[in-house]
Amino acid sequence: MRLKDKRVLMILGPRYQDEEGIEPYEFLLENGAHVDVVGLEKGMLVGLHGRAEIEVNMTASEPDPETYDLLLIPGGRSPASLRKHPDIVSLVKEFFDSGRPVAAICHGPQLLAAAGLLLGRKITGYHKVKQEMLDAGADFVDEPVVVDGNLITSREPKDIPLFNEAIATALTT
Repeated sequence: MRLKDKRVLMILGPRYQDEEGIEPYEFLLENGAHVDVVGLEKGMLVGLHGRAEIEVNMTASEPDPETYDLLLIPGGRSPASLRKHPDIVSLVKEFFDSGRPVAAICHGPQLLAAAGLLLGRKITGYHKVKQEMLDAGADFVDEPVVVDGNLITSREPKDIPLFNEAIATALTT
């Protein structure tokens, strides 16, 4: 598989958008990547609409960001919930500052904004977070996928195929 030996850390919280959690997760696994899922507590998390179920196998204090190739942040209501937890925000900031790829879709950039990482960055996301992203200093555009340095952002579930391809490209270049 083309992503064999690649390690991805996904941050997932309550009420994540089903497709934005499960589709990139399955894409990565099907292409040979190893995916660990970090959350507030270990166990199964059901998506916002009950169409997806993903196991959280780590809490924020467990992973060593240096051992991962990419950080994945699905959207839905998960990012707004997770940004209230300093250990999660700290993990996101540490990973982002390493220069390795960070991929966020839909409301995912809310977690990046909470970590103070969007100033001057060109991003996209769900249209309802546009003002919040502008307030965080981002250059917000309405495009399916935006790649700005190590940052990959996408808007919504219909853009997931392009989002997955951008993730694969980041992991293989």
